Amino acid sequence: MITKVKVPAPFKHKKIGMIAGGTGITPMIQALHAILGEWPESQQSATEEVVLLYGSRNKDDILGGEMLDRWSALHAGQFKHVDVLSNEPTESDYSGERGFIDKDKIVKYLPPASLGDDVIIFVCGPPIMYQLLCGPRNEMEVTGILGELGYSSEQVYKF
Repeated sequence: MITKVKVPAPFKHKKIGMIAGGTGITPMIQALHAILGEWPESQQSATEEVVLLYGSRNKDDILGGEMLDRWSALHAGQFKHVDVLSNEPTESDYSGERGFIDKDKIVKYLPPASLGDDVIIFVCGPPIMYQLLCGPRNEMEVTGILGELGYSSEQVYKF
């Protein structure tokens, strides 16, 4: 079994894409603290842009939503989060993305693989998310949608 143990902060990547499902938001919040926090210059990340795609069943299941909204407002232009709800009632007042995190949403919101060393994608969520998006957590190889989009094992970190 090959696993990546740690992503060193401060981050050297200019663009970070995050894909989280359910409680998989937890390591993303930790990484966001490292990126968006106020640190001495020597500890600041080089990250210019972070986009979080966060999948939940409905708006009541969004963990840390108020905090994510606040960070989006405080760090406009650097941080954006996009909730993707799979079971939100159609009569709801929710106007964001619906369905599942899929190829179209990844292409629409996340930095492309063509940015090379300037981009990294973090993934954390239920097993089905890994299966569809990037391959099993315990394998370095990137398969699934992220593999189809050209992301390499150096660009995808599976929490």
